[in-house]
Amino acid sequence: MTETPHPEVGFDRRLAALLAMAMFVLVVDTSLMNVSISAVVRDVGTTVSGVQSAIALEALVSAAFILIGSKVGDLFGRKRAYVLGLLGYATGAIAMTVAQDLTAIIVFWAIIGGLGASLLLPAMQSLIHGNFAGAAQKRVYALVGASAAIAAAVGPLLGGFITTYLSWRVAFGLEAVVIVVVLSGIGLVKDVEYTGDRHVDVVGAILSALAMGGIVLGVLVWQEGGEAVGALLVVGGLALVGLMRWLVRRKRAGKPVLIDPDLFHSSLFRVGITQQMLQQIALGGAMITLPIFLQMVLEYDAMAAGLSLAPLSLSMFAVALVGGKRAGARRPANLVLVGFGLVVVGVAVLLPVVPRAESGWYLLVPLVIVGSGLGLLVSQLNNYTLSPITEERVSEAAGVNSAAGSFGLSFGLAFAGAIMLAALSLGFTAQAESSPVLSTDQQQQVATALEDDAELMSNTALVEQLAGQPQDVQDEIIRINTETRPRALQIALLLPLLVGLVGVVNGLRMRRLPDPQPDGAADGAAFG
Repeated sequence: MTETPHPEVGFDRRLAALLAMAMFVLVVDTSLMNVSISAVVRDVGTTVSGVQSAIALEALVSAAFILIGSKVGDLFGRKRAYVLGLLGYATGAIAMTVAQDLTAIIVFWAIIGGLGASLLLPAMQSLIHGNFAGAAQKRVYALVGASAAIAAAVGPLLGGFITTYLSWRVAFGLEAVVIVVVLSGIGLVKDVEYTGDRHVDVVGAILSALAMGGIVLGVLVWQEGGEAVGALLVVGGLALVGLMRWLVRRKRAGKPVLIDPDLFHSSLFRVGITQQMLQQIALGGAMITLPIFLQMVLEYDAMAAGLSLAPLSLSMFAVALVGGKRAGARRPANLVLVGFGLVVVGVAVLLPVVPRAESGWYLLVPLVIVGSGLGLLVSQLNNYTLSPITEERVSEAAGVNSAAGSFGLSFGLAFAGAIMLAALSLGFTAQAESSPVLSTDQQQQVATALEDDAELMSNTALVEQLAGQPQDVQDEIIRINTETRPRALQIALLLPLLVGLVGVVNGLRMRRLPDPQPDGAADGAAFG
């Protein structure tokens, strides 16, 4: 078995930076596609729905195969899985620079890139666990987590800038260059040998793909306003229950399992992945509502919206680095508790600001508070969850951790967006129906227009749609729109607020648990 680095071993800054760069590429990749949709449609001669389907497929493939990807790393080598994951992303990025039709995007970017993500995420966390220890390990987890957070925040700004002033193909070309740089330092990575059972649990693999795939597909369909959401979530939920029962039965029979169910016997692991999921739900809820607020209410373009969100991403990045480097003897549970507390305070301050904000500057203080809270969480949670895991189980534990985070982010984005649009539709329709100015026909026209294009219903867009209507009708609809949008956004922001409160409650529970110790020294019965 590969020797675990001693806690006193020096901190390899170059390796840490390369791992952070790999995570940045992984997260920013989808942002580049999201902000480039119209340009991709124009240049390759496809449709918006086609590109959106490719984006959804990439998320679906990575989620469906992430637990299987962690097992592939066990069987064929964590370092090899890491390299294959990076090559999968590089293949997708290079394909995007030369793609001439949607088929190439679906095959190379969505499918091969999605499979790359399912290999890369668990392998990366396993390699961090095996190449660093003690304070150094905590710092690298914080750095990689901060890199993911800042990529999620600045990705739309970066992609929008390059797409606007150069080309979306250039953006993906630069992504491929970054991957080449990361691979150039692969010699610094020491592989982490797997010593467990090398047999394959085929049924467990199928159930895991159905479970994660069904749940994430349900969330994606929900986000897009499609049908059969409940059926998809039920299929995913039943497959998840079936997977857990199957794993327990196989474990009792002494047969190989995809994921060792004994991992979930540890209270440290359970609370760690729960907090990880809550953190990502809060981040996803904030990252869907705030850009829409800036672009729909303040009518900012993508560049201005990205700059307005910079206090969130930069404070998150800075605090994550400081928290990972200088936490010292402070208990991780206390830092996590403070982190969720800051998220709650920041969102609570943000709620009354929303209807009064006349520019992005009004959001500065609450965004710094929320970003600082998320930064503290990023600096602690990966290390808290994975540091006690033995080398034999770290890959599957990392897969579960990554799956929880990916699902949390998807759910936060979809649920907050759905809440906001539902509140907007209900509020607008209710005010329109009670308006003494609008006739019955005009009320119906307003409801239809809202249903077709609710998220783009800025005042400027409304003025264009209302051209030719009497001035009093225009003024009334603008008034209703102006009053309804902030209220809908406030309702959507209740999601990160409530999730933060749940995180605070869990943080209090964490304080009653022993702090995790490296390689199973704490809570060892559940990990060994």
